[in-house]
Amino acid sequence: MIQGDEDSELSLITPVSEADWQKYFDLRWKVLRAPWNQPRGSERDDGEETSIHLMVCDLSRTPLAIGRAHFNSQTEAQVRYMAVEPALAGRGLGGRVLGGLEKCARARGATRIVLNARKPAIPFYLKHGYTIVGRADTLFGAIEHVRMEKTLSSEKD
Repeated sequence: MIQGDEDSELSLITPVSEADWQKYFDLRWKVLRAPWNQPRGSERDDGEETSIHLMVCDLSRTPLAIGRAHFNSQTEAQVRYMAVEPALAGRGLGGRVLGGLEKCARARGATRIVLNARKPAIPFYLKHGYTIVGRADTLFGAIEHVRMEKTLSSEKD
């Protein structure tokens, strides 16, 4: 659990067991790929093994929110694959994952984080200090994204 995790019934953890990873990727596929009829496996890419993975879980280690960060350079990290169990959206779980990813990235030398946000997620990222810097790719020919970034201070943002 990351220090400062205030809810004793929920933990911010890194997936470790095969069961953790299966649940993690199931939520990622369910939220980010299944609604667009994308096949299982499309929720993964070649960067999984070198990335930072976090998830907010309940007491049974069921992920309620997940996210990943990887490094594009020594000082630039990129957040990808943020997903929250749809019935729990708006309860701060995504913010806990994002804050944890930022903290881990900062500890590994990141001074800046970038991401490509789906249009409905823009207000979430703006609330967490990100700014829009341009357009990004449209996913599956239907999901428009914008490029956002945040400069990380040397202390907690």
